[in-house]
Amino acid sequence: MIDEALATGDRAFQRRSEERIRELRKEAGTVFLVSHNNKSIRDTCDRVLWLERGELRMDGPTEEVLKEYEKFTGK
Repeated sequence: MIDEALATGDRAFQRRSEERIRELRKEAGTVFLVSHNNKSIRDTCDRVLWLERGELRMDGPTEEVLKEYEKFTGK
């Protein structure tokens, strides 16, 4: 489980972190990434769980879930 790892550090650190997450996905098969950064989610995830106030709001392919999330939040 990786919690907001890409929200810290400079751009070089973020790039190294994204690369490491991809490596972990290849090795482990499943990696949980906790993030509010839609770009990072798009770049690293093929499935998304959207939690809202501790409740599961949506579960599915990245683009489907983020599309609904972005409509909901206006982002």
